[in-house]
Amino acid sequence: MKRQTNVELEVLYRISQAMARQHNVSALFKEVFDIMDIEMGMARGTLTLRQPGTDIFVIEASRGLSEEEQKRGQYKLGEGITGRVAQSGKPVIVPDISKEPVFLNLTKSRKNKQMAFLCVPIIYRRDVIGTISIDREVANDAEMRKDLYFLQLVANVLAEAVAGIREQMEERSNLLEENIRLRRQLDDRYRPNNIIGNCSSMRAVFEQIAQVADSSATVLIRGESGTGKELVARAIHHASSCKEGKFISVNCAALPENLIESELFGHEKGSFTGAAQQRRGRFELAHGGTLFLDEIGDISPAVQVRLLRVIQERSFERVGGDTTITVNVRLIAATSKNLEEAIQQKKFREDLYYRLNVFPIHLPPLRERRSDIILLADHFLQKYNALHKKNIKRISTPAINMMMMYHWPGNVRELENCIERAVLTATDDVIHGYSLPPSLQTSEATHTEILPAERISLKTMMQSYERELIVDALKKFSGNATGVAKHLCSTKRIINYKIKQLKIVPGHYRR
Repeated sequence: MKRQTNVELEVLYRISQAMARQHNVSALFKEVFDIMDIEMGMARGTLTLRQPGTDIFVIEASRGLSEEEQKRGQYKLGEGITGRVAQSGKPVIVPDISKEPVFLNLTKSRKNKQMAFLCVPIIYRRDVIGTISIDREVANDAEMRKDLYFLQLVANVLAEAVAGIREQMEERSNLLEENIRLRRQLDDRYRPNNIIGNCSSMRAVFEQIAQVADSSATVLIRGESGTGKELVARAIHHASSCKEGKFISVNCAALPENLIESELFGHEKGSFTGAAQQRRGRFELAHGGTLFLDEIGDISPAVQVRLLRVIQERSFERVGGDTTITVNVRLIAATSKNLEEAIQQKKFREDLYYRLNVFPIHLPPLRERRSDIILLADHFLQKYNALHKKNIKRISTPAINMMMMYHWPGNVRELENCIERAVLTATDDVIHGYSLPPSLQTSEATHTEILPAERISLKTMMQSYERELIVDALKKFSGNATGVAKHLCSTKRIINYKIKQLKIVPGHYRR
C-alpha cells in the first residue's frame, strides 16, 4: 500500500512539473499520458474538451490514436460513455468494453479486444469542461476502482490548468474570428453601396473598381444589357479623386446620329438649323468630374474620329466653332456589343478600341450569378415596399424556385421589374409564384429551358433555401438568433455562423 501511495505521489509530482512547463493542452496531455502509461500500464488515453457555446465534446489530445481516429472523436452531451460522464459529472468504469452496448467506439480504434475503460469528468467551478479517459487491461474490481480514484485526482489537479488553457484557446479563437470580421470589413470598404452582389465574379468586379477608381485610366465596362454597367461607372466615380465633380451620363444609342456630336462637344449659335444659341456639350459639363459614355459601340465612324482626338489630347472644338476647349475629364465607357467583331466588320475603329480598353471590367449576366438572385430580390422588395407604401414581408419558396430556374435574358433590370410588378399585384404580405410575370411561370411553355452550362449547382440552391428559412425565422422571432435556433432545431452558434456566411443582417428584422 505504501509503495502504491509513493507511486501515485511521484506521478502527481511529475504531472505538476509538466503543468509548469507546458502551456499547450496537446503537449501537456501528451506528457501526462506518457507518465500514466509508464506508471499505470495505460494502453491509451484521451482528453475531450467542451467546445465553447456548444454541448459537443471533442478529443483535444490523445495517446494511442491516429490523427484520423482523433478527428472522429466527437461526443454530444449524453452520447455514449464519454457523453454520459460529461452530462452527469460522475466517473464511470466499464469493466469490458467489448460487452458494453452503450460504448460507441466513435474513433473506430478498438478491435473488439477485451479492455477496461475508465472515464472521469474535468470539473472547473462546478461546470464539466472536459473528460479524461483511459483504456487498461481488465483487472479485478478493487484495482480498477483504485485507478479510477487516482484518475479523478489527476483530473482535479489538471482542472485549473485545462480551464486556463481552454480560455486561451477561446481567446485565440475569438481573435481569429475578429480578424476574419475585420478582413470582411476591409473587403466591404471596396464593396460599393449601390451594387448588390456576393458571388465570386462580383467580388472580382468590386476589387477591380477599387484598383482603378483613384487613377485617371479610361475604363471600359462590358456586359449584357441590364447587368448594371452604369452602377459600376457611378461606383468608380464616387470612389475616385474627382468624386466632388459631376457625373455626366450619355446613352450613345439613344441619340440620333446628327445630334450626337452636338451633345458631346456642344455647338455655336447658328452652326446648324435650330442652333438658336451657343450650347455647351457633355464634355464641358463633365469638366473636373466623370463622363460616362454608355453603348459606345453605337457611335458613328465620324464621331469615333473626334472622340479619339479628345481622349488623346483632352481638347476639342464645338460644332461650328474654332476655339479649342481643354477639359479635365475622367472617361468611362460601356458597351453590350462585341467590339472585336465590330472592328473586323470595319464598324468600330481599332485605335479607339485600344484607347478605351485600358482597364476593362466584365459584368457577368444574372444567370451566371444565381446565388445573388435572392439578395437582389430582397433588395428590390424593400425598395418597392417603400416606394409604393406596401408591406410585403417575404418571397415564398415557390416564387424563389421560379426565379432561380429562370434564365433572365434581361438580367438585373428584368428582375427588378418582376419584383416591382409582384409588389404592385400582391394581395397579401407574401410574393407568391403567381405574382410573378407569366414568362417565369413555366420554362417549357416559354422555351426557356436551362442550358447544361447554366444549370444551378446544389450548393447555390441549398444556400438560397437556407437563406429563405433563416430570414423567415428571423422575421418570426424579430431578429433573435436564439429563437431562430430553437425554431429550426439547431444551435445559436450554427445559426450565427450561417447568418455571417449568408450575409444576413438580423437588425433588419427587429421590431
